[in-house]
Amino acid sequence: MRYISANVAMPSGFRRTCYGPLLFCFLATLPAAAWAFQPLVTDDTGTQGAGGNQIEVAYNRTTDRAPGARVTTHEVPLVFTRGITDALDFYVGLARQKIVPDAPAAVERGWGNTAVGAKWRFYDNDASKLSFALKPEILFPVSDNREARGLGTARTSYGVGLLMTQETGFGAVHANLVADRVNYADAALNAAERRTTYRLSVAPVWDVTAEWKLAFDAGLVTNPDRAARARMGYVEIGAIYSPDKNLDLAFGVIRSIMDGSANTLQATVGLTWRFR
Repeated sequence: MRYISANVAMPSGFRRTCYGPLLFCFLATLPAAAWAFQPLVTDDTGTQGAGGNQIEVAYNRTTDRAPGARVTTHEVPLVFTRGITDALDFYVGLARQKIVPDAPAAVERGWGNTAVGAKWRFYDNDASKLSFALKPEILFPVSDNREARGLGTARTSYGVGLLMTQETGFGAVHANLVADRVNYADAALNAAERRTTYRLSVAPVWDVTAEWKLAFDAGLVTNPDRAARARMGYVEIGAIYSPDKNLDLAFGVIRSIMDGSANTLQATVGLTWRFR
């Protein structure tokens, strides 16, 4: 599971340009996509198993550009996952953010929304190597002040994802269908944004060697900005290095597509540690 620059509700000054909503949609697809198989946006159906634990930490650097304006966001997310049964995980996560807009706007720092969720693998066919899982998530609100500063949303948000994993001869293919509901305290943002958003994505992952995996991830997402076209997307290339079965190092580059003159680019590096 990975947290990707997710809880960002940009300040109103930022959102009057088009990259505020872009950041929120492309990097968030909030909330259920925020915790995924590092470094991917698309999640897999894998769980930790009864009594298993997982800690994930990452550094994400995101640059959002629109004509005449730019915002750079630095984020350090942390996620803890606990296996309740062999097919059920619970997790909690949050992230520290630094948002750097063009001068003279102020740099903002602080914690984003805390997310709590579960992953339940309800179908697992050993013969066909096909599995499905459900992933509900709740995002707890930050203060009105932190929402105004772009650090999160000040009303509870939630979402659910349907996940699929098909193991293959070269590795695996993962696919997600996610629906999210985003709620602001700011009435103007509630009126200006498409607050119900969707993501449809697919990610093939190749087992190159025993230690290395390579991945491609692509998806269609809802653009929450009502003034923009409703559909946009992203593409990602990533790599995972596993020196042993309990430790992964992940690297990825994600780029937005189909959003006119605005664009978002994120570079991410992450560490995953599993233990009992």
